[in-house]
Amino acid sequence: MSRENGPAHGDGALRAELGREVQAGQTAVDAFDEAVAIHLGVNRTDLRCLEILVREGSEGNVTPSVLGTGLGLTTGSVTAMLDRLERAGYLTRSPDPGDRRKVVVRATPETLAKVEELYGPVVERGKRLISGYSDEEIRFVLGFLRGSRELYETEIARVRGLPAAGRRRV
Repeated sequence: MSRENGPAHGDGALRAELGREVQAGQTAVDAFDEAVAIHLGVNRTDLRCLEILVREGSEGNVTPSVLGTGLGLTTGSVTAMLDRLERAGYLTRSPDPGDRRKVVVRATPETLAKVEELYGPVVERGKRLISGYSDEEIRFVLGFLRGSRELYETEIARVRGLPAAGRRRV
């Protein structure tokens, strides 16, 4: 049900309200993640690393290079981040059983439990929220969210390609 190239319908005020709600939702998610990072005693990049590791689960085979690519970090920055998170007890590094030249990074069971404690209620409330929607409505929302994500992924690449603006001195 893509309306990307179709004619504009409806009320401009309604579209503006949607834009404000999307932005407010992004701000709320950002503030929640900031609260979680503070609670865990990590920075936002460290939290994103833990997110990747938790998503992959204890069986995931995440390597430092995968983390570097996913987080946009250099090899040295990944090493420093992994050292920090390992010292804090959030992850382990071990040789890859399939290729002993590689290292596999995994969230610890304690980290998985802590993330479940923090994010689990959000997931459960989200499930209750969407339970009132029909499959067709969920497909429609999915299309919007997928399109929004793709839009931002394209814009990230565009902005990263711009020359750095630097800081203005006052």
